[in-house]
This record gives sequence, structure tokens and C-alpha cells, in this order.
Amino acid sequence: MRLFDVLAVLIGFSALFSWLNDRFLKLPNAIGLMLIALAFSLVLLLPFPFARALEHEVQRMLASIDFSEALLQGMLGFLLFAGALHVDLRELARHKWAIAILASASVVGATILIGCGSWLLFFALGIEIPLIYCMLLGALISPTDPVAVLGILKSAKAPKSLEMKITGESLFNDGVAVVVFMLLAGLAAGETTPGFGDTLMIFATEIVGGLAFGFVIGWIALYMISKTANYQVEIMVTLALAMSGYAIAEHAHVSAPIAIVVAGLIIGSRGRAIAVTEATRYRLDDFWELVDEILNAVLFVIIGLEVLAISITGQFMLAGLLAIPLVLLARLASVGLPFHLLRRHRHFEPGFLSILTWGGLRGGISVALALSLPEGEPRDLILSVTYIIVVFSVLVQGLTLGPLVRRVTASAEGTKHP
Repeated sequence: MRLFDVLAVLIGFSALFSWLNDRFLKLPNAIGLMLIALAFSLVLLLPFPFARALEHEVQRMLASIDFSEALLQGMLGFLLFAGALHVDLRELARHKWAIAILASASVVGATILIGCGSWLLFFALGIEIPLIYCMLLGALISPTDPVAVLGILKSAKAPKSLEMKITGESLFNDGVAVVVFMLLAGLAAGETTPGFGDTLMIFATEIVGGLAFGFVIGWIALYMISKTANYQVEIMVTLALAMSGYAIAEHAHVSAPIAIVVAGLIIGSRGRAIAVTEATRYRLDDFWELVDEILNAVLFVIIGLEVLAISITGQFMLAGLLAIPLVLLARLASVGLPFHLLRRHRHFEPGFLSILTWGGLRGGISVALALSLPEGEPRDLILSVTYIIVVFSVLVQGLTLGPLVRRVTASAEGTKHP
């Protein structure tokens, strides 16, 4: 299919499903879109006269989309920049140590726990798979989705400090997880095994390089914005920052997601304070909110439709369902240990650990990384398990996170005012 045709179909589905969700379901947009797209896909699998031909066309469209490349080399930069643009840098800095540990050590810890646990789980089910592929599953399923969780926390009126910690973790752990995944993918592909010191150096170069590069390009863009009063030019600069900055970071072999998050934080916080005019601020926010909304709609529609392109056998289905509690326990352990260490020195909101554990929603980046694996039985297993975990995460955890936050917040208020 032509690129224009693919985009036309995806935008058409996104608009239709968004309207249906807004008109009838009234769920958070990301959750509603994925639910409707998934239901639409399952309907196409039923033996209706029209379903077979339509299913074939949708599968042909999905086959023409390199979802991994479209997200990791296209959409992710825009989504992360849009998310970072509305985060208060000063507020984020107040929780920098908690966010840094949650976005780094917790990701590595979850990767190890999920990798080893899934290897034992698959072995118990009679599925033979190398440990390195289980570690890849751990790396790709560890990052949480800032898109899905942020809207839920806002609608549930979560405490600002709690929202900031979870948002900050979600924005930065994508970059860390991608670096870990790429290192493990190199090992799985049979590339030369780096020593422990070399691995740490690569990891540090990617992360620190991403932070430094994002800082530099963010301030360059901020200077350019401060020297013009033309809002079209200012918006063009931010668009170039998200797109060109991401591409240059990748070619420079530093973490592009982290670089774009840092650049977005600088533009969002410092730009509002010293450079952007009042009129530009509204136009800039409106522009990036629209970009964010459209790309999120397309992303979750694709995730919902991907069930038509994944071969999920009964054995893989069982493995995916059993992996759900494993991932949740790994999340609890990987964030629980830092939480108990940090609480001696810092204040955490009541129910923080339960909300942080249950609020670790997985999204498009996990599916994209799974799709980037080379063809073969390990890929089919990992993709199936990943898809099942993501669907459970978005639909079940996403729909129950709001009530959990409200209940915990109400309980805390009741304790303060008996």
C-alpha cells in the first residue's frame, strides 16, 4: 500500500474510534482507542461474509508498516518532547534522585528479574528459549508508558509530587531501557561480547551523552526562540528540535529519547519563563497538544490492530497470562527496594508504592522493541507475551489506576482529618 493510503486509513480509524469513545465509552482516550481497535480486530476474526476481505486488507496494511521503525525512529521523539514540554523542571528537580534511581536501577533490576523469571516460567511450560532472549523480554517490557498514565493521574487528581515522580520516571526510563535492550540484542545476535567495564562505559556514554546533548540542543533552540517574535518560526524551531535532534542523537550514538526529554524540559520550563511570549505560549501548547493527541491516537489504534498480525498459539497465550503476575512482582521488587532505601531520607505520599507498581503501564515502545527482533520462534514467543502484557496493562491496570489513586488519596485525607 502507498504511504498516503496507510496514513489515510490510520487517521480515519483514529478519528472514528476517538469519536466512538468520546460519544459512548468516555474512557481515557488512549485506553478507549485501544479497546475499540482491539474489539474491531476481534470482530474481523469472526466468520462474517465481509470480515475475511476486510481482515485481509487490514493485515496487508499492517504488513506495510514497520511499526518498530515508525515508533522508535519517528513517533517517539515527538511523543517524548510533547510530554516533557508540560513538565515543570523545577518541580522535577526536587525529586531528581528518586526519578534517577527509578528510571535506571529499577529498569535494570526489573530486566534481570523478568528475564530470569520468564526463563524459569517458559522452561516449566516446556518452551525452550535461550536466557538472553528472556533478558530481552525483561528489557523491552520494563519501561513504562508516560502517555497512558499521565492523563489518568491528572483526571484522578493525584498529588502533584506523586504525579511528578511517576511522570519523570516514565519519561526517562524509555531511554535507559532502549540502551539495555540494544546491548542485549547485540549479544543475542552473536556480536563480540563486551566486558563488564566496556558495557558500563557504553551504558554511561549513551545515558550521559544523551543528557549532555539534550542540554546543548535545548539551550540552542531556546536562544533561537528568544531572538524572534514570530510564533510560526518558534514552533518550527521546536519541531526541528524534536525531529532533527532525535536523528542527530541516534547518529552520534547517544540516547536519543533522553536527549529529547531534556530538550523538551528546557523549552517547556525555561522557554516559558524567559523567551516565549504569551501568544506564542498558547499556540505552542495547542500545536504540541494536537501533535501529541494525533500520534497517540494512531499509536494505540495500531497496537489494537496488531492482534491481526500476531500468531498467538494456545501455549503462547498461557505463557503471556502467567507472565503478567511475574511482571507485576518484578515491578514491585524493582521499585520497592529503592523506595524503602529512599524513604529514610525523603517523604513519599501514602500508597506511593502500590500506585507506582500498579501504575507501571506498558505501551507502544514494548511492542515496537519486540517487533524489532529477528524472525524466528523466540521472536514469536516474545512478541506474543509482550502483546498480552501490554493489553492487560493498558486495559486492566489503566482502567483501575484512577479508582486506586482516588481511594488512596481519600484514605490519606481521612487520616489527616479524622
